[in-house]
Amino acid sequence: MKDLRIVFMGTPDFAVTILKHLVENNYNVVGVITAADKPAGRGRKLNESAVKKYANSKELNILQPKNLKNTAFHQELEDLKADLQIVVAFRMLPEAVWKMPKLGTFNLHASLLPTYRGAAPIHWAIINGETKTGVTTFFIDDKIDTGEIILQKEIAVTNDETVGSLHDKLMFLGADLVTKTVDLISEGNITTKKQPELEEKSAPKLNPENTKIDWTDSLDTIYNKIRGLNPFPAAWTSIKNDKEEITAKIYAVRKEISEHQYKVGKIITSKKELKVAVIKGFIIIDEIKVSGKKKMDAKSLLNGYTFSEDAEML
Repeated sequence: MKDLRIVFMGTPDFAVTILKHLVENNYNVVGVITAADKPAGRGRKLNESAVKKYANSKELNILQPKNLKNTAFHQELEDLKADLQIVVAFRMLPEAVWKMPKLGTFNLHASLLPTYRGAAPIHWAIINGETKTGVTTFFIDDKIDTGEIILQKEIAVTNDETVGSLHDKLMFLGADLVTKTVDLISEGNITTKKQPELEEKSAPKLNPENTKIDWTDSLDTIYNKIRGLNPFPAAWTSIKNDKEEITAKIYAVRKEISEHQYKVGKIITSKKELKVAVIKGFIIIDEIKVSGKKKMDAKSLLNGYTFSEDAEML
């Protein structure tokens, strides 16, 4: 079973934990495919992916194709003689690649498919106020996240969950599910379940438009959005303070249900507290990053920054 020749494909930290679990449990990882190094920062120094850094530390064979359709890459992949390929947080594969191994190619996705197909399933589960989510392994086909389901594992989403905390829970849950999936495939003891055509809810890529806070939304909708984007990439807002208009990223918050007469978006401050009036309550901001300043708790911001009497979130 552990002799099965595995090629692993992934790029970010989420994928590292899965790869590490395979390596530490003595699965035979014969190759690792990850993103090409990219220039980053002011010095434009080449930055290696998290998966590459880990793979190097374990002296694993690494391929970094810029073009997954390149015939030279296909030959290198063929030479690895993989029985099975595992994909975690990588790019969409061309058919020639996912069809290559005799036992197929499976993907780990951080949702209970068919819900939340797409790029940001962990974020959207919290943004939409879900009380449960999970991880799914499925065989890759020619569309995104639509292949036949192998295994799923469910987990509760707590009321104060952030994308950071849920990401880590799903990462470890996913690591166990991947090894169970490999064992089933290697034993030939596998039954798959076809996904329905229609997706119930999707998980599109995050962008400046869908991460901006709409303060006219309900208290719960705003609260869920902020925690569903905390700590990355963070929900953002514009702030009107006197004649100045600046932007800010909002991180840790609490909600307060309360009837009030304030205008929606109005900023209310005391020496220790920063809160925003919304419909039927307030969003209490515990952590914020105002443009031009570092990320800090609200009390620290209020020590050195003054909001005018008519300051508001736009």
